[in-house]
Amino acid sequence: MMSVTKDILIETLVDQHPFAVKFLREKGIKCLACGEPIWGTLAESAREKGFSDNQIELMVDELNQAILKRMEAANENKN
Repeated sequence: MMSVTKDILIETLVDQHPFAVKFLREKGIKCLACGEPIWGTLAESAREKGFSDNQIELMVDELNQAILKRMEAANENKN
């Protein structure tokens, strides 16, 4: 699994991990407009909402943990 970084494009993040739309919305970060991904990176979108660099790193860590849990759950369901 390739982990998410603060420099991931919103479009790529939403394409690879659709659940991230809800995750980011809960953080107050808009990532879709009229059904299309917002342009720019995760860090750029977070900074527009007033997130500090430290808060962005914590959010990225939380997002990667959520991705890992979803992957583990999917693997368990296959077995």
